[in-house]
Amino acid sequence: MDCDDTVTAEVCKEEDIGDGELWEVMVSGYPVLLVRNRKEFSALGSKCPHSGAPLSKGALKGERLRCPWHGACFNIKTGDIEEYPALDCLPCFKVTVEDGKVFVTAKKKDLESSLRMKDTSRRCLLNQETVLLLGGGVAALVCAETLRQEGFTGRIIMATKEKHAPYDKPKLTKEMNLKAEDIYLRKPEFLRAHSIELWTEKEAVSADFQKQKVRFMDGSSQKYNQLLIATGSHSSSLKVPGADLQNVCVLQTPEDSSKILELATGKNLVIAGASFIGMEVAAFLSGKAAAIAVVEKKELPFQSALGPLVGGVAMKMLQNKGVKFYMKTELCELKGKDGKVTEAVLASGEKLPADVVVVGIGAFPSSAFLKDTSIARDNRGAILVDLHMQTNIPKVFAAGDVVSFPVALLHGERSSIHHQQVAEAHGHVAALNMLKKGKELHTVPFFWTTMLGKSIRYAGCGNGYTDTVVKGSLEQQKFLIFYIRDGFVTAAASLNCDPMVALIAEVLYSGRQISKEEAEACDICNIPSLAET
Repeated sequence: MDCDDTVTAEVCKEEDIGDGELWEVMVSGYPVLLVRNRKEFSALGSKCPHSGAPLSKGALKGERLRCPWHGACFNIKTGDIEEYPALDCLPCFKVTVEDGKVFVTAKKKDLESSLRMKDTSRRCLLNQETVLLLGGGVAALVCAETLRQEGFTGRIIMATKEKHAPYDKPKLTKEMNLKAEDIYLRKPEFLRAHSIELWTEKEAVSADFQKQKVRFMDGSSQKYNQLLIATGSHSSSLKVPGADLQNVCVLQTPEDSSKILELATGKNLVIAGASFIGMEVAAFLSGKAAAIAVVEKKELPFQSALGPLVGGVAMKMLQNKGVKFYMKTELCELKGKDGKVTEAVLASGEKLPADVVVVGIGAFPSSAFLKDTSIARDNRGAILVDLHMQTNIPKVFAAGDVVSFPVALLHGERSSIHHQQVAEAHGHVAALNMLKKGKELHTVPFFWTTMLGKSIRYAGCGNGYTDTVVKGSLEQQKFLIFYIRDGFVTAAASLNCDPMVALIAEVLYSGRQISKEEAEACDICNIPSLAET
């Protein structure tokens, strides 16, 4: 190794790696991703900074490499992140070819880390401009980071009703045994180092857009030059007799997650709702709770979000773990003793023992504090934004679960999409437009649900789909489903078929339409035709 801590290693012969191939090679004992694209080589960090997925298993289209697990995208030339949910970039390494041999040169400290943070500007006290971010989730976090990355030197305040720094919310149902600090996306020290002020337990109660001022629950107020509303959504409450009994829980915070795990261990658990919260909680607590019953109005789990085919597979997975399902019915009463819930009564009259009830029956935008303002909202309370994440009020942007926005895959129809990656994309675009960059949202929604160690991945927007094409086997839990609307694919879901959904996401991102006929003709193990532009 050289004195400057740099190492050079031969990794392969030039003729060995074909165009478009992704190889994981070793440099001084560390894995590095080697990519050959249009005869040029690139070398980058081998693992996605989000969850450590092996990028050699990802989907390459042009100069964009998409993570096979959760859909983050990176530029293979620069390592820069181009799509979320990852927050950080990949390190890049020098590649040289001599006498038909391929060499990678890298500093050891870069090999040791699988991520690289973008350079950011520093706070300058001479800049008196204040950007106020309402909410402490990923939309606000990415907005704050993007502002600093793009050279903003003014004041950034992130005000949240939560007790915590921004955290990885999907893990609340997928890994309920983690402490809040274990799932922080950025530690408080990081925010301080980037001069992002974090105000916790600070809930907005009103906004005066003329005076450009927000008032908080504690009586204080804050003026702003630009405002982002990213207050998220809140769980729908159960409106039945007994819903106010103890141990009837919603799951919105790390504290809720820990409490439910503690209460349900060894006890009878009833879950109202069979979508993401209900199914993931049931999966995590199977084997821990004494008994689990899931109660759902629809015929199958995930019916609205993923459709009946995926719902049927998920239901069988949990039934095999002893979870009981009560479908096409709902809770009509909760009974208790000494103020604690003991029994759940179904609409059918059937009674279920219930020491704990978890409510996961949907969510509403957290926008009630705006009710006396002129900001445009839909009938559910979602704030209406354009593709710049701009509201109808000057200098006021909104992002994440609280908004309804035009979705390209739905020909511009508005929708609210409550997924982490979408919220991050919103925050990024909002920041760029606060800085007058004229950036429009261009993203393909990508999400996943994890149960019993298996992840179902989904990309696109299947609202209003009228047909499906299934490749593989639902029974064997190895499948790819295309969702069809007006003869073309608008979404895809898979289990045990990586990186198919990542590749389809890239095709949809490129703007190329996939016809139903192409979907029917594709090979589940090899679909290069779909990647052609």
